[in-house]
Amino acid sequence: MKIRQFTEDQIIKLLQDGKKGERSVEDLCRDFGCSPASYYAWKKKYGDTNADEARRLRRLEKENARLLRIVGQQRLEIDAMKDVIEKKR
Repeated sequence: MKIRQFTEDQIIKLLQDGKKGERSVEDLCRDFGCSPASYYAWKKKYGDTNADEARRLRRLEKENARLLRIVGQQRLEIDAMKDVIEKKR
C-alpha cells in the first residue's frame, strides 16, 4: 500500500488557499508539489470540510471498511453452513 505523501491538514490548507482565488490552481499545485488532478480529486473528496471533519471522515471510512469485511465473512460462514445442512438432507 502506498504511503500518503500529504497529510489531511496540508490538503485542507491547499484547498482553502485555492478557494481564496488569489493564485491559480496550477501555481498552488506547483508550489505544493502535487498535480492539478490530485487537487481536483481532493476537492471532490473533502469539499468545504475543515481539518477535524476530514479526520472524522477518515475514521468513518476505516470503520465502514472494517464492518464490510465482517459482514462479508459472516455471509461466507452462513453460506457454508447452508451447504452443510443441504448435504445432510
